[in-house]
Formats: sequence, structure tokens, C-alpha cells
Amino acid sequence: MTYESHGPEVLDYFPCRYGRSKLLFRGPRRRLSGDYVAFLGGIETYGKFVELPFPTLAEHETGVKAVNLGCANVGVDAYLTDKSLLEICANARVTVIQVMGAQNMSNRYYAVHPRRNDRFLRASSLLHKIYAEVDFTEFSFTRHLLSSLAAVSPEKFGMVETELREAWVARMSDLLDQIGGKVVLLWLADHAPGEGPIDTEPMFIDRDMIARLADRVAETVEIVATPEERAAGFDEMVFGALEQPAAEELLGPVVHRRLALALAPILKRHLA
Repeated sequence: MTYESHGPEVLDYFPCRYGRSKLLFRGPRRRLSGDYVAFLGGIETYGKFVELPFPTLAEHETGVKAVNLGCANVGVDAYLTDKSLLEICANARVTVIQVMGAQNMSNRYYAVHPRRNDRFLRASSLLHKIYAEVDFTEFSFTRHLLSSLAAVSPEKFGMVETELREAWVARMSDLLDQIGGKVVLLWLADHAPGEGPIDTEPMFIDRDMIARLADRVAETVEIVATPEERAAGFDEMVFGALEQPAAEELLGPVVHRRLALALAPILKRHLA
């Protein structure tokens, strides 16, 4: 385990942008000529605190360039509304999409920031009507909003949860249609779809929702990290002294290596 007291991050992520996208990705920036595999997803795809994240390891295994478009705090919306990223994926030989939670999307009940999808912007008139007793000015993040709504009224929250699930399937279907080509859908978590606590990532996603996308993807890969893998990987993570709580939430390098080895033969098959 590596620490740096009250200093900057000890890993250089070489932040970069692609095309006209305003999102920052992990670099070094890759040329978009020739064959490449595009990787979309959240903080695990980005590889926070991990020296060699699974997109990089998959490149080592396959010999085909990886373009890491993973980004912390994003949901489906950030990719769906970014023409530069959609074009990059459309031109990729294969696109790997890590399943992202349903909470970080604009929907009938609330709007999120167009790039920082975890940021709550405003509640709709419908949500104000359903939760008339709630002061929505208190919330800045979707997770805080949803946990509070669930605590106020589990019955009312059921309507919000149903909306998020349906919106996620519709938004993912749209994303997959716009990307086209070969897409590998990736479940990466410490629990199987639909089995984790409601507040764990990817939030609200169950196996039925993933199955509804089956006809739009080339393959689905499921990686469930074990407690032993997470514990072993934690000792290899690189973070500053104040970042330990954040690091403890992530899966770690051991899981990244297992995922890369699982992805390699799948990517090779679809690249052939």
C-alpha cells in the first residue's frame, strides 16, 4: 500500500480529451487511427488508484490498442449526448461498455448535470407533487437525493425506482443503437446483478434489465469480485493518505487482472 501525506495523487493519470468532448479521460491520449477497442464506463474503467487498469491490460493481452473513455461520476447520459465519443465508438472494432447505475440520468422526476451525471440539478414538477414535504434545495448529488426519498416514503420511492429502471433500459438501448457495431456489455461489481444493496453500484440494475439489451450486444460478461480479491488488491492500490476511504470502495488491481484475462479471448474472437 502506498501513501502520500496530504499531497497530490501519487498516480499520474495523464488526463486528456478526445475530439470536442469536454470530459476528461485517463491518458496518455491514444491516436484514433487503425484498429482499437473503445472502453466506456465509470470509475473502475477509468482505473482510479490502479496503475494498470483492465483496458490497458486487455490491450497487452490482445495486442489491439485500447482507448479508455472511462470517467468517474458519469452515467449513460454523458455518453449519449457526446457526439465525439459516439463517433469514436462507432469507428472502434469493438466497444466495451461497463454497466453504469440508473441513478445518474435525467428522467421524469429529476435532471442531472450533462457531464457530471452524479450532480442533481432540479426536481420536476411531478416529483415536487409526489414528495411535497421534501425541500429539494438540500440536495446536490443523486445518491443523497435517492437515499433521502427512500427514507421519507418507501412506497412513493417505488415509483421513482421503476422510472429509473425503465429509463435506463431505454437510454442504454438508444446508446447501443447509436454506437452500432460490436459491443460487449460488462457487469463489474462485488455482487451479481440485482443481488446487492440498493445503494451499491451499479444502482438499481438487475439481471432482467441486462437481458432486455441482449439482442443489441454481441456478448455480455459478468465479473463479480470476491472479498478475497478485493483485500489482496487493496495492498497494490496507489493513493494518498486522505484517499483511503475512496480506495476502499473500489475493486482493485487483482480484479482488474482477472477481468482482462476474461475479456481477452472474447475480444480476440470479435476482432477476428
